[in-house]
Amino acid sequence: MKRREAREKALQTLFQLDNTELTIEDAMSHVLEDQNDSFYEKLVRGTTEHLVQIDESLTTKLENWSLNRLPKVERTILRLAVFELLYMQDAPSKVIMNEAIELSKTFGDDKSSKFVNGVLSKYSVETSS
Repeated sequence: MKRREAREKALQTLFQLDNTELTIEDAMSHVLEDQNDSFYEKLVRGTTEHLVQIDESLTTKLENWSLNRLPKVERTILRLAVFELLYMQDAPSKVIMNEAIELSKTFGDDKSSKFVNGVLSKYSVETSS
């Protein structure tokens, strides 16, 4: 599975977990349908394991928004991207940001990509200084 597809499936899994009482294993098996992908699994498990730290970090970057007021798609995309930015060093931050923006264009509304870009750009300033 390509990384873009793994990110899409991770987004779908994390979105499900945010809206249901499913376990991680149930949600992953529902989305993957008997496939295995270590990158996908690392994204899902890592994002859920570090959710408190990710949300704390995101809260400091949101202006005029609370995390709970964000549409669920944008919140899930941001959580996934922030996990990659903070805890995985196997992709450049520009790639991670671009993938998140593409996910928001696919799954969000007309304004999602600009919003996601605006929030994530604060991380790139942080990592480049």
